[in-house]
Amino acid sequence: MRILLFTGKGGVGKTTLAAATAAGLARQGRKTLVVSTDPAHSLGDAVDRPLTGEPAEVADGLYAVQIDARGLLDESWADLREQVRHALAGVGVDSLDAAELTVLPGVDEVLALGEVRRLAANGPWDTVVVDCGPTAETLRLLALPEAIAGYLRKLVVRQSRFAGRGRGATADAVRRLGAHLESLRELLTDPATTTVRLVLTPERVVAAETGRTLTSLALRGIRVDGLVVNRLVPAPGLWRGSAASWLRTRRRQQNQVLADLVASGLEQRLIRPVEHRAEEPVGLTALLEIAGELYGDDDPLDGGDTGVTPLLQVSEVDDGYELRVALPLDSQSAVDLARVDDDLAITVDGFRRLIALPELLRPCQITGAESDARGLLVSLRRQEDER
Repeated sequence: MRILLFTGKGGVGKTTLAAATAAGLARQGRKTLVVSTDPAHSLGDAVDRPLTGEPAEVADGLYAVQIDARGLLDESWADLREQVRHALAGVGVDSLDAAELTVLPGVDEVLALGEVRRLAANGPWDTVVVDCGPTAETLRLLALPEAIAGYLRKLVVRQSRFAGRGRGATADAVRRLGAHLESLRELLTDPATTTVRLVLTPERVVAAETGRTLTSLALRGIRVDGLVVNRLVPAPGLWRGSAASWLRTRRRQQNQVLADLVASGLEQRLIRPVEHRAEEPVGLTALLEIAGELYGDDDPLDGGDTGVTPLLQVSEVDDGYELRVALPLDSQSAVDLARVDDDLAITVDGFRRLIALPELLRPCQITGAESDARGLLVSLRRQEDER
């Protein structure tokens, strides 16, 4: 089972490219489900079929479904939220506070992600292709299992301060949800199962956001196995006239953006271009045409080497240790590093994550840090060296 998550800045064509990839996989004989968690609900437009919350076959071996996150919230979350609210009210938290405590931020997106996992686990699919929302929403979605698990831990601590009835029910309910979130996190960070494909248009602003997204996903331990550069204008060849001149200028600018992506450290083989089309690609025929241009004779599931550089690598030096945090950084990245108990708080271009220090390094003191194209290099000194 493979899960491919497609995301990118709003309007770059990720829904079309996710659907085209799914159509290409189905044409190769792989039973494929394409799922949309994007609230824009444009997947049905791309496959030219009305979609619901249940998988529907839109072509031989190709199924599609549109997840309604709000509907899942109404159906799945209401019972647990009510159970927690009653339990809290029963141990001394008034009804207003109890209601506030059970409004978890982003829980509808988490339920959508859980629905993707359910569909992947219970269906006969070889591959599940997910059309995620725009980049900002997707980054929040992928960070939510870890973030909400922390929120729930605080909820359990707060609830445990109260005595009386309902305490065990609340803790059990919260632990069940916490276990669910942990399983989602494990699914997202398993590079053999789940990978992300970033879609962008060849524009400097979009490429800059893509670079920040690469860093944020690396911080989460989520593997990116390819970039799709959409809407390259056709090369004008030997055409003459003002229109041909405009096309040459625009294509030259777009080629420079592609060159900059490679210069930033991205491997050329992971970048796949798709030319702009005169007509909007709608329906299976148009999607298969895009799949042919995008992958040719290659396997759409081939994202290059499956080996993934660990996020943290420790090496011993004369006066202590060096910790390499493997992140794609450029010279413009704003990086901040702090220690919080046994965690490293790493913030890159506004994206922050707490990363647990390896046990070997927890007694050590951080003495310095520097960044380069490979990420962060943190120097640590053994405590006994301070005596």
